[in-house]
Amino acid sequence: MPTYRDEVVVLRTHKLGEADRIVTLLSRRHGKIRAVAKGVRRTSSRFGSRLEPFMVADVQMYQGRNLDIVQQAESLGAYGADIAQHYDRYTTASAMVETADRLNEAEATPQQYLLLVGGLRALARGDHAARSVLDSYLLRAMALSGWAPGLGECARCGTVGEHDFFLAQLGGVVCSACAPAGSPRVAHDTVALLRALIAGEWDVVDAAPHRTTAAASGLVATYAQFHLERGIRSLSHLESSR
Repeated sequence: MPTYRDEVVVLRTHKLGEADRIVTLLSRRHGKIRAVAKGVRRTSSRFGSRLEPFMVADVQMYQGRNLDIVQQAESLGAYGADIAQHYDRYTTASAMVETADRLNEAEATPQQYLLLVGGLRALARGDHAARSVLDSYLLRAMALSGWAPGLGECARCGTVGEHDFFLAQLGGVVCSACAPAGSPRVAHDTVALLRALIAGEWDVVDAAPHRTTAAASGLVATYAQFHLERGIRSLSHLESSR
């Protein structure tokens, strides 16, 4: 059976036997991969540390019948240690890789891989607030999967304007005529921050007050979990640490 090489992000790992692990990877060219890394739990393993969650590696794989086998791994981005030293970065990274793991195979594109690598790199460097990095990642990941929120015109009827409601089930901001009775209002500066997060306008994001970033984070979490059709477990740890 053939071998192949690819760049990967390690999403999660599971113990297998006494010395092996099953690793779930998001790759640049082959989508999501589940593979066996033999002997990586031994202290003598040559590449065990390169196959921990949040690590980016260049791997050589042997194509197996059910699970592929990792033959070699060279580090491309050793982000795990820097992320693990900070609780907010660790829980944020956990939510990001959990989201990436939820992607269907058809959605695990090179763009999703590059987006995740960029987010983990920003977390490891401490470039921006960890929760803002997560919010930007979630919005962009949803957009790449075809679920970009409507943040300009009404997501339901298309009316252009500054609308006062944001409903995940309707696809984003909606006008007063389309919003169901009793819908909570959303501040215009919160919607503006959502636009900045999805566009990567970090000068705007970094300058936003806590009240606005907290409101935006709540909307992003609701929107992402609605479209993923189940909760992101790691988000509960983020909420408890706020």
